[in-house]
Amino acid sequence: MKKQFAVIGLGRFGVSVSTELHKLGHEVLAIDSNEAKVNEIVNDSTYSSVADGTDEKSLRSLGITNFDHVIVAIGDNLQASILCTLLLKEMGIASVWVKAQNYYHHKVLDKIGADKIIHPEHDMGNRIAQHLVSEKVIDYIELSDDFSIVEIAAPRFMNKRSLIDLDIRAKFGVTILGIKRGKNINISPMADEQILENDILIVIGHKNDLKRFEEST
Repeated sequence: MKKQFAVIGLGRFGVSVSTELHKLGHEVLAIDSNEAKVNEIVNDSTYSSVADGTDEKSLRSLGITNFDHVIVAIGDNLQASILCTLLLKEMGIASVWVKAQNYYHHKVLDKIGADKIIHPEHDMGNRIAQHLVSEKVIDYIELSDDFSIVEIAAPRFMNKRSLIDLDIRAKFGVTILGIKRGKNINISPMADEQILENDILIVIGHKNDLKRFEEST
């Protein structure tokens, strides 16, 4: 379903989000106070505008309250990021996602009601670290301090064995959410689904349990 997104702040993160959302066919309004940055994203957004993200009048004039989601991607100016987030929540925006620079910025954003707080560098660092320490982990998504989702190559001993036969959840406390086989993804596979040697398993669980599962493979 086509959605409406506004992205405020066109640094590397904001441009990346805007461009990808636009490629996915969604309506994107790209906003920045720097005209040169706005001009650079004209072809990778539905609309683009030079505006101050901390100016309520300017945001309202752009129809910001009509958008399903607003992403605050303002870079190094923490004060502007916080004020923009506060204005958006006061205007009744249902979903405001904000890029945080550090722990203290995160705490303030949480206090003023940001719906989702993003740490791009931290998240990417975690994913790269997981790749470096384990050749088995293909991708890694941190859900919280305790829980994660990993993509891991199915080991040989699982070849042609069913999920019920392997009994992964009982043995390791993790759950297989899906199985990637070539270009196909089987979401919520049935208990009698067989795993093949080249499958990629999408697994969710506590980090300690995921580690045990990874080491067993």
